[in-house]
Amino acid sequence: MNIIEAIKERRSVRSFNGESLSEVMKSELYKAIAGAISPFGGHVSIRLKEFDLKAGFKPSTYGMIKGASSFFMLGIADDEQSALTAGFMFEQVVLKAWQLGLGTCWIAATFKGTDFDNGEAWPDGEQLRIISPVGVAAKKSVVESIARMAIGSDRRKAFSTLFFNKDFETPLSPDSRFGQALEMLRLAPSSTNSQPWRALVVGDTVHFYYIQKSQLSVLDCGIGLCHFYETERFNSQKGEFFKSENPPSAPKTWKYLVSYKGE
Repeated sequence: MNIIEAIKERRSVRSFNGESLSEVMKSELYKAIAGAISPFGGHVSIRLKEFDLKAGFKPSTYGMIKGASSFFMLGIADDEQSALTAGFMFEQVVLKAWQLGLGTCWIAATFKGTDFDNGEAWPDGEQLRIISPVGVAAKKSVVESIARMAIGSDRRKAFSTLFFNKDFETPLSPDSRFGQALEMLRLAPSSTNSQPWRALVVGDTVHFYYIQKSQLSVLDCGIGLCHFYETERFNSQKGEFFKSENPPSAPKTWKYLVSYKGE
């Protein structure tokens, strides 16, 4: 499975078969964590931790997660760069897990942190803000199906409403230079499926913006930018992210985030 297939196929998994990860799988996941990169700076730690369900551990995820004994934990500092990096880096791990046949689920607000980082020490400024179970998916439960329907996980905004060419009124063609990379961004998961990302293409540059939907909107954009970056890399396209000193003035509800110059 290549990265484009993984982006298209990956879904959130909330019900697992209860089996522990094999040593081989854990080794691959540790490699993915060590290899995750970000151009945005900030302070983020990603850890993989095993919990003993037989010893009575019940993850406090408010009934969302069933049968998981392994969890990723993300320590994230409280600033924009760290939030962007958290989304960008951890989505690389999430996609690798899917390629290995493992399911995950981003969880932010619906867990009790002390149950997960009891005894854990995080670098100064970082705090446990995101967890994700990881393991082999069980048959999708009725609760999981209802949850996906409730948040509209299978629905995405149209390409033409998110991405624009030269000005903020002209929709970008999906066949343009950045069309596939932006389409993979469009498919990215986001909190409550809020899809906060927007983009303006001017020549060989993409200016990224977001609409503040929640406290997780910047992190969500990091996930989407990971999809964009991985698609560019898959297609052997070169480019780099940068902060524009004078980005195009966007609609009032949009906040400038970062730009990308392709070669």
